[in-house]
Amino acid sequence: MKDNELRELLEREASRICVPEFALSDPVQFPRRFTSLPDVEVVSLLVAAIAWGNRKMICRDAERLLALMEGQPAAWMMDGAWEAVPDELNIHRTFFGRNLKHALRGLRVVYRRHGSLDAYSAAIGAGDTAAPAWTLVERLNADIAAANGGTRDSRFLPSNLRTSALKRVNMALRWLVRDDGIVDMGLWHSIRPSQLFIPLDVHVGNTARILGLTSRHQADRRTTVEITDVLRRLRPDDPVYYDYALFGLGIDPQ
Repeated sequence: MKDNELRELLEREASRICVPEFALSDPVQFPRRFTSLPDVEVVSLLVAAIAWGNRKMICRDAERLLALMEGQPAAWMMDGAWEAVPDELNIHRTFFGRNLKHALRGLRVVYRRHGSLDAYSAAIGAGDTAAPAWTLVERLNADIAAANGGTRDSRFLPSNLRTSALKRVNMALRWLVRDDGIVDMGLWHSIRPSQLFIPLDVHVGNTARILGLTSRHQADRRTTVEITDVLRRLRPDDPVYYDYALFGLGIDPQ
């Protein structure tokens, strides 16, 4: 398929999916409930961390997580109320209370030092690198581990950064960085939309192969880069807008 034909297809499909109604049944609905940057960031990262599997189950468990945070995510994180959460409380599938507490110990340190994840991202120069998402996760993993006595836990953020597609983190960054006035919120300044990478899962990968965006079958970092490079060629300033198209072409949004 020629570039102009591919661009036309992706633009048409993305505009069909990227509408206000999309957020009503998507995990993005949860950070969109808040206006404070720290609240939006905390909810974005935590909801993205459990955003795998059945979408209805994800949204059900995200609702429970918000209730656990008493409707004030950033304040709840900062006051340490989460230390009372039972280790064995099942948050979502293989993500438990102990994993939540491990993540929040580190995030609280980050917020005490920087005030927001966007400021943290700017401070570590994530936007000055070729792969901002991987730079951000590498530094966050180190700081979260330090806040937990050196112990690492890959339930919140992946640790195998050489190969990980960082699907859930790239999704959270789409919410935080893109500002389409429709679904994504665009509150960050440390990373530009042009620097985002596609949130790659099995369905997006299958659609990408059908369209000739990649020939690889692994849902890994290399495939993520290959697909995004093609999308960046078609829409240099905002390649991840086409995430909506690949989603819409790949699976039933319901």
